[in-house]
Amino acid sequence: MAEISAAAVMKLRKMSGQGMMDCKKALEETNGNLEEAMTLLRKKGMATLAKRADRDTTEGKVLCVTGDNGKTASMATLCCETDFVTNSDDFISTGEALNNYIIACPSDNSVEELLKTEDTGGKSLSQLITETVSKIGEKIEIGDYARFKLTSPGLISTYVHFNGKIGVMLEIETSTQAVADNAAFALIAKDICMHIAAINPLALDSSGIPAEVIEKEKAIAADQMKDKPANMIEKIVEGKMKKFYAENCLLSQGFVKDDKVSVEKVLADSAKTAGGTAKIKRFVRLAIG
Repeated sequence: MAEISAAAVMKLRKMSGQGMMDCKKALEETNGNLEEAMTLLRKKGMATLAKRADRDTTEGKVLCVTGDNGKTASMATLCCETDFVTNSDDFISTGEALNNYIIACPSDNSVEELLKTEDTGGKSLSQLITETVSKIGEKIEIGDYARFKLTSPGLISTYVHFNGKIGVMLEIETSTQAVADNAAFALIAKDICMHIAAINPLALDSSGIPAEVIEKEKAIAADQMKDKPANMIEKIVEGKMKKFYAENCLLSQGFVKDDKVSVEKVLADSAKTAGGTAKIKRFVRLAIG
């Protein structure tokens, strides 16, 4: 067995971020070959991931990156098993590195593409996560990922809750860029993000709710009214569905700061004050757990 110098151990530790004993052991098993030792440490992380594949990752952080002077925004969830790991230096540094991968990723919504994205040194996000797993011995994964890009006048507003476990991206199209750039209007957009974080709407409007969800709600409503006369059931179900849409569609929901006014009206009034019109194009809400 080749003699392992302290300098070699320190070099591998700097390369991998692993503990001294793990680095020394990896070098001993590979006769001092740094590249093979790095591969061995990555395999350790892969083995840990495989062993803990069925573990739930209900802790973690929502990460958000904006660019192009606010014309793009990306959001992803970095998930782990325990709150203890969430606050560890290794997890935090991985989250900081993830921001750069998000910027470099060519896809707007593919977690698989994000994991394949490489940094300037040629290391993929998947490799980075595997290395982090080998350090902490706990499953880590990317839960969700999304990117918005402006293609017309408007703004992308983002919000991450103080605990880091809920994040929202909201894209609003405006009649002119001056409306989007209005400070009061931008504040309303941020408030709508916080509304989405708190209320968790199912969709922007009724057209965005899956047909199976609508049919299920109609069936539940009809079953609740089964003792009513047949000629009344249809009208009662229709009324219940209107209430369902009002409670679950963002545009028709009562605004969280004033539930007597709908989100749609709050946005329209703010845009009018700013000198134009506006409409919400889309939103995404990411949550940990």
